[in-house]
Amino acid sequence: MPTQEKIKLLANQYADRLKQAIDKRVIEMQADDVSHYLIYRVLGIQENEGNLIDVYQNKGRFLYKYAGSFLEEACKLCFKEAFPDSGAIKIPNTIGQRPKTFEIDCLVGNDALEIKWKDATTDGDHITKEHTRIKVISDAGYTPIRVMFYYPNRAQAIRIQQTLSTLYQGIGGQYYYGDMAWDYVHSKTGIDLKAILEEIANQRSAESI
Repeated sequence: MPTQEKIKLLANQYADRLKQAIDKRVIEMQADDVSHYLIYRVLGIQENEGNLIDVYQNKGRFLYKYAGSFLEEACKLCFKEAFPDSGAIKIPNTIGQRPKTFEIDCLVGNDALEIKWKDATTDGDHITKEHTRIKVISDAGYTPIRVMFYYPNRAQAIRIQQTLSTLYQGIGGQYYYGDMAWDYVHSKTGIDLKAILEEIANQRSAESI
């Protein structure tokens, strides 16, 4: 099966699972206690709007979860197509006791890829944890590479990513985000993942008209 068809099949599977999860949650919410709407009304949000906010907040949580998982899996699929021996592995934490192991999302030769669809964290502890992780990976003889497709918008989250980029470069690793991430996948695998996803998205938009 051509890679493009595999990615489209994967997209269909995730779209179906997302719809099922959302439909189930919306039905469950019909039986929820909504006494907290009192506070919404105190703050100027009427019941109808408060209900919509709650529903879309739940939809958004599912959407972010499935969007991230889909894009990360689609990226791994591209590398698997180009490098059949690639895949996820776990390596022992040689610096600390917790966690006991670190997972490499996709090991391609000596390139240890961490694949992220986006990262909006503003937690400073994230820097310490990531520094430990990439140091362990480097000590194991691998090159840590971060591939993140969408850069955060908020100032604090951007500063975290800038610090992580410095950490990767300082340890001899590589950090790709935004267009650089899409280009990296394309150049390494020969598969234009972004173009494939744009075609799928355009087909879905046309079908919904």
